Amino acid sequence: MTAFRHRFDPTSLREYDIRGIVGKTLKPEDAFAIGRCFGSIVVRGGGKRVAVGYDGRLHSPELEAQLVAGLRACGLEVCRIGLCATPMLYFAAYDLQADGAAMVTGSHNPPDYNGFKMMIGKKPFYGAQIQEIGRMAAEGDVVPEQAGSDREVDVAERYADRVLQDWDGGDRKLKVVWDPGNGSSGPITRALAARLPGTHFVINGDVDGTFPNHHPDPTVAKNLEQLITEVKREKADLGIAFDGDGDRIGVVDDEGHILFGDQLLVVLARDVLKSKPGGMIIADVKASQVLFDEVAKAGGTPLMWKTGHSLIKAKMAETGSPLAGEMSGHIFFADKWYGFDDAPYSAVRLLGIVARMTEKLSEVRAALPQVINTPELRFNCEEARKFQVVQEVKDRLAAEGAKVQDVDGVRVLTDDGWWLLRASNTQAVLVARCEATSEAGLERLKAQLVKQLVASGLEAPDFSGENAGH
Repeated sequence: MTAFRHRFDPTSLREYDIRGIVGKTLKPEDAFAIGRCFGSIVVRGGGKRVAVGYDGRLHSPELEAQLVAGLRACGLEVCRIGLCATPMLYFAAYDLQADGAAMVTGSHNPPDYNGFKMMIGKKPFYGAQIQEIGRMAAEGDVVPEQAGSDREVDVAERYADRVLQDWDGGDRKLKVVWDPGNGSSGPITRALAARLPGTHFVINGDVDGTFPNHHPDPTVAKNLEQLITEVKREKADLGIAFDGDGDRIGVVDDEGHILFGDQLLVVLARDVLKSKPGGMIIADVKASQVLFDEVAKAGGTPLMWKTGHSLIKAKMAETGSPLAGEMSGHIFFADKWYGFDDAPYSAVRLLGIVARMTEKLSEVRAALPQVINTPELRFNCEEARKFQVVQEVKDRLAAEGAKVQDVDGVRVLTDDGWWLLRASNTQAVLVARCEATSEAGLERLKAQLVKQLVASGLEAPDFSGENAGH
């Protein structure tokens, strides 16, 4: 028997998942190696069963088959969920009492990308754990090969039943447009829409890994144009969009305006805090100050935390937070739910809230304090340099006596508002954002950001993108 050894393209082993371009930085043999190494970790922890699912990308079935082969070679029982949204796999890990789970998905990346999201026990598998897979593969540090087994398990009906168990909107009949973006959440979107009260329209519901209608990333306004058109045409109460694997949500109100991730979290938090007074609501460092202020106003305890779905989930478990969210559209309910990011579940909870409202969703959005902010600005910075730059900026700001929140990069508070600079955990880029209460204030914040970047030898970011007012 040939000893197992494998080397991954180093760019594929990321902070929250394993991801690459299929045929270039990610290949079927990588999938087998992930199964062999991740499976060995599960077995060494006393585990016996792993749940596996895959998204709608054209190469996902082949990668899933190789992943399963690697897990089976560790002697594990593999429960194959099949084509599904990522949160359905997370649910399956609980439902089937699995010791681990692995999802083959490229998430919201272009069609030629794919990757793997994992959980060990009921916790996210990320950071140093992913790097450990690289080490194990290179050294052949795996359990001896033995024959495992696999079986197909359909959890779709149980998942839908469990999601709808928390529907709390009564019998008010909403009109809703859904856009799963030809991603893997299409079938479950149709199933949920068919069982909810009201009138529901599903566009782009067929799973198609070429994403023929638009890119499946609901945080980009361009990708919501089709949904906005349909909401206006149908005079719908709201529109809901999902990303390629259904763990991120985008929302459009009855007027066709986008609710950004932090605005959506305000709506959800106000409702959760009615039954969880004083509850800790967690949001990432990119969220608007409006969110943190509104959570406090609603009787909650706001907590700003690091960007990254795995980091947020871990912080929720640590603090007992009932709800968390990111600007990227990851929403995490631990109130009645399991604490993982689940866009279909979040959608059903939102619909319940809207159905109980006396006002329209657009009126709730318009009543929020209005601020002006830049879109998320991303600019290239060498991997080895990006964290150094942030530290240099932090040091200069400390010397100036600036008011800084440094939970993730630097978020600088001024009388005008705030600006943020942080290093991406997944790419060789720096991320920046500014938010102010006036156009003049925003220009001053941008100037401060540019000054710091230039002082570290970088080019100023491109501010030509239109400012997003919310």
